[in-house]
Amino acid sequence: MTEKFIPACADGVSPLPRVAAIHDLSCFGRCALTVIMPTLSAMGNQVVPVPTCLLSSHTGGFTDLYFEDMTDSMEIIAEHFEKMDLRFNAIYPGFLGSVLQIEHVKEFIERFASPDTLIFVDPVMGDDGVLYSTYTRELMERMAELCHGADVITPNLTEACFLTGTPYPDTSRMSEAELMEYARALCVKLCGTGAKKIVITGIGFGESGLCVCGMDTEADKFIFYPFERVRKSYPGTGDLYASVLLGALLRGDSFEASIRFAADFTRRVMDYSSRFDSPTREGVALEAFLGELAHPVDF
Repeated sequence: MTEKFIPACADGVSPLPRVAAIHDLSCFGRCALTVIMPTLSAMGNQVVPVPTCLLSSHTGGFTDLYFEDMTDSMEIIAEHFEKMDLRFNAIYPGFLGSVLQIEHVKEFIERFASPDTLIFVDPVMGDDGVLYSTYTRELMERMAELCHGADVITPNLTEACFLTGTPYPDTSRMSEAELMEYARALCVKLCGTGAKKIVITGIGFGESGLCVCGMDTEADKFIFYPFERVRKSYPGTGDLYASVLLGALLRGDSFEASIRFAADFTRRVMDYSSRFDSPTREGVALEAFLGELAHPVDF
């Protein structure tokens, strides 16, 4: 990644890269903003949250939760930011629950992005080959529009398939050569969204592996990175991976190094968390590793 994302913001106030994180806020259960804010902060960024909704807990495994839609507040927050003449080194939207929220994000980018702002879109739409129950075809199409022209997008395998109209495969049955060929072809299809750099996460590999893959359309480079699977599944790990990836890019790491670092870090946090009996719905114990993000050490 070039150094254009590293200098202080245009208003001259913040000495650190400033990131607008447009995500939901779940009070309990580590995911979205409760993962994104500490992760990017530990990596030396000023994180400015724009909550899309407020929940007492996330929806994965909890019932009777409190939910408040923050769609109207998104516009009011943006208006105040505009009065303050804020600018951002990165704008990072994730799960968006309505067409209007996607429109607000597009307007936010138009208002606050400078030519040097990194537009980093995590198109959160589904998992395990299925769209989330709240996602409609119109929402999916609008999310694809948001991906158009982004600097980086980070769909998981399910989202990559839906964005490209590709059937969801059983990649665990593929050989490494077949999987690499499939992943490369899927990345090429995603290039049609207009995104400059693409990362696909959560691709099963054999009986005990996962991989991430990426493509830099500007450098015409494909990256394939396999690693051992952790035998537990946690909410919020996609948010953790994307946040570490963004933090690495903002500090000037190369695209390939960022992909690998984010995968290794996320896996290690998951492995550590899996040694305890805490319910998986509470998310990973990332707090134990935040110091490492500020001061990387061997593990």
